[in-house]
Amino acid sequence: MPRIEYKDLRGPQQPLSSAEMRAAVERAHEIQKRRYAESGIMFNSELNGKKLREHVILDPPSAQLLERSFAALGLSVRAHDRILKIARTIADLEGQSEIRADHVAEALQYRVLDKKINPHTLFG
Repeated sequence: MPRIEYKDLRGPQQPLSSAEMRAAVERAHEIQKRRYAESGIMFNSELNGKKLREHVILDPPSAQLLERSFAALGLSVRAHDRILKIARTIADLEGQSEIRADHVAEALQYRVLDKKINPHTLFG
């Protein structure tokens, strides 16, 4: 996972307004509705089993990060699948068709926060 430079944290980027965030969520919902139009589901949260593996394809760096995390954090299969769904949603919110390692890392961070796991276990 690439390191973030301090100057990038202090840059001109402003947080999204509520209206901008709402628009991003609506776009993500539309992406998901189109993606799953023929499958009988509407949203990433409904993915499981074969459909999850079909629609959440990780590139090698993303897969390696998730594999290391699975071992380091002692994740269950359920947690693994939840992280995949969240990573897919993060990519959708960014309008990205591909899931990248930074999407997986963000999804893992939410899991770490949720479980109060020491992030150094995973990220060194």
